[in-house]
Amino acid sequence: MNVLDNFKHAETFELMNMSDKLLATGYVILLGMGITFVALMLIWLITIIMSKTIQKVEKKDEPVSMISKDVEIKKASSPVSVSSDELDEELVAVITAAIAAAMNTNMHHIRVSNIRRIGDQTPTWGKMGRSDVMNARMS
Repeated sequence: MNVLDNFKHAETFELMNMSDKLLATGYVILLGMGITFVALMLIWLITIIMSKTIQKVEKKDEPVSMISKDVEIKKASSPVSVSSDELDEELVAVITAAIAAAMNTNMHHIRVSNIRRIGDQTPTWGKMGRSDVMNARMS
């Protein structure tokens, strides 16, 4: 480490030969890269610890599912006529359930008051890109 001591003073730096200057420069580079690598590893470790902690907290707040696993599926022997009001109620129930699932909350905390259909504003190239991705998954 005598080389690094000579490297930090301007007067002794001028007296050093080229090989000593290159050796001291290599020490400084390795020291800087080593400190940076250790700092990045510490940041990575802290991020993992925080992620695990947050996941544990979110799992504790997760609502318990009220759906029974034993559900019977019955086939209808004749077509069932459904009125428009029933369809609207079912649509509201389905949309409310989807929003509750996306927000990880209970359906009773959400109130759907208005449902409007919004036209698709996606450009043609966007639709084609989605179509290509979906078709690639099928094959």
